[in-house]
Amino acid sequence: MKPQTFTWKKLTADELTRVYLDEMRRDFPPSELKPLSMILNSEAVGMAHTWGVFEGETLVSYLLMAPVNDGGQWDMLCNLIEKYGVVPKTAYPESKASSGSREMDMTLTEKLREDACILRKLHKEGKGLDELRARKTRMLGEIYRLLCICLGEPPKTFTFEYRDKDNNFHREEGLTPKSFFEKYVGVDLSDYVSLINAPTEDKPYGRSYTVQYLGNVKEGSAVRYLNLPIEELKKAAIAQMKDGQPVWFGCDVGKHSERDSGIMDLDIRGLEDLLDTRFTMTKAERLDYGQSLMTHAMVFQGVNLDENGKPNRWRVENSWGKEPGKDGYYLMTDRWFDEYMYQVVVNKKYLTAEQIAAYEAEPIALEPWDPMGSLAVAR
Repeated sequence: MKPQTFTWKKLTADELTRVYLDEMRRDFPPSELKPLSMILNSEAVGMAHTWGVFEGETLVSYLLMAPVNDGGQWDMLCNLIEKYGVVPKTAYPESKASSGSREMDMTLTEKLREDACILRKLHKEGKGLDELRARKTRMLGEIYRLLCICLGEPPKTFTFEYRDKDNNFHREEGLTPKSFFEKYVGVDLSDYVSLINAPTEDKPYGRSYTVQYLGNVKEGSAVRYLNLPIEELKKAAIAQMKDGQPVWFGCDVGKHSERDSGIMDLDIRGLEDLLDTRFTMTKAERLDYGQSLMTHAMVFQGVNLDENGKPNRWRVENSWGKEPGKDGYYLMTDRWFDEYMYQVVVNKKYLTAEQIAAYEAEPIALEPWDPMGSLAVAR
């Protein structure tokens, strides 16, 4: 097989700005990222030039910008549970790296880029596919070892002790992660579907979508969404909560929200009055221009309905401990929901037959850098 060649091209100011806004701000810690204005000025006066890999290598170049990421999507969670199961926190406690993963991620990123470099060199030297795959397997073994050093090795079996609602003590030995999930959780994950609200021109409503190369388990399912108007996401979420079940969702958590008070409201800071200006981008425009995307997943635990049965505020359970908000709970206004809510996961029994058919239809494949393929990121 003839090695694929690299095609390099100096980025224009517009291309550099897009890469900076869409990718560099996501992939680099703020302390390591120079201001865009400084980079553009250096380019303008000839002090620096930025080059990009195009054509056949465009995708690889993008993937290597962030070969590992803390975040994930609903279908990735399902893939992990279906293959490996789950364990209680007592059987696999937090480590320093699991609760503060930046240094671990930086180390893994460097190692994965190094591995990609080595494999490409071997391919260029004419090494055969079997040899490359064997080398890749050894590389992945080293990645697993590094993860075990940072996080601890996941238990294959464990003992589960608990007290029931009547304070009776129970102890069960020899549980596996999969048997624990089946016995103590027992949720059929295939019953749940992911609904998104992406009102951009390239994503018509009523169609299913996937994202190229976005996955985490080889034999697992690809991510899949059904794009619907925002009111349909609300309808399905409310129906599920009325049956006493919480709703997993993804949003742009940092926009117009206050961590300490736990308020998510478009008017929380009154920037338009303070600065005597107006911010007029629509939800679709913010997605298209990299101003917003899904950055965090949380859970709806309740919703307040007015006298007409319409929602006006939502009760949110966050995953950042009890310090932010009120004992870890946030309040989201319905107007905030409209603008920065992108995804809810609900049982398919709350969808119409037409919606289920649309979800199960052959999905349209989005590019890997599409905002709907974002993972949990800091913006």
